[in-house]
Amino acid sequence: MTLAEEIQSLVCKGIPASEVTVQDLTGGGDHFEVIVVSAAFRGKMLIEQHQMVHTALEALKDRIHAVKIKTLAL
Repeated sequence: MTLAEEIQSLVCKGIPASEVTVQDLTGGGDHFEVIVVSAAFRGKMLIEQHQMVHTALEALKDRIHAVKIKTLAL
C-alpha cells in the first residue's frame, strides 16, 4: 500500500462516509493534497474540519512532511 493509499484509508476511517482524494504533489511521497467531502463537516468551522483531518492522520505524522487540506461539507 502506498502512503497516499494509507492517507486515504485513515481519513475514511477517521471521518466515515466521506469522499477522500489524495494526490502526491511532488512525486517524492512526502507532500500531499487531501480533499475531503463529508456531511460530518456540516456546521463546523474550517479550522475544525481541518483538525478532524489532522486527527485522522496522526499515525502518519512522522512520514508526511506537508499536507494541503481542502474540505467541503455536503
